[in-house]
Amino acid sequence: MTTLKIQNIESAPEASKPLLEKSQKAYGMIPGLHGVLASSPKLLEAYQILHELFSESSFNEEELTVVWQTINVEHACHYCVPAHTGIANMMKVDEKITEALRNETPLEDSKLEALRTLTLSIVRNRGNVSQEDLDAFYAAGYEEKHVLDIILGLSQKTISNYTNHIANTPVDDAFKKFAWSKK
Repeated sequence: MTTLKIQNIESAPEASKPLLEKSQKAYGMIPGLHGVLASSPKLLEAYQILHELFSESSFNEEELTVVWQTINVEHACHYCVPAHTGIANMMKVDEKITEALRNETPLEDSKLEALRTLTLSIVRNRGNVSQEDLDAFYAAGYEEKHVLDIILGLSQKTISNYTNHIANTPVDDAFKKFAWSKK
């Protein structure tokens, strides 16, 4: 049972209708999260913009997945972990990466593991990371812009994860086969 209304194009506030139409066009459906966010047109718009910006950031598809899923799993988002599993599959991200992230096990690739580790540190410490954390991240081949791009991804995921917790958003049919719960 949801605790917040899931809007559709007909029921949504006027300012959200074009945003939901954009979602429909992009995904072939209106994701439940977008339907919930539509009650606040500005929040839906912010989420869509942050998603576009993060998708166009300095990270490749594997790295985007590492940041998204690390945050989703740490926040125990019942909706976003399955959704981003499906998205990772569509982006052709190696399933070993996706499964390690879902299971909270270290990644085989040391650079991706450094990204996962710093992302976790940023989330868990609310941005209060140590110089040692940053030095290890830089030693793995990342730069300052990557630290800032993690924060961009976290901004997007905070909107979705927190909204899904409050709304108890049902997982979309397309992603139900990737159902997940925190261990």
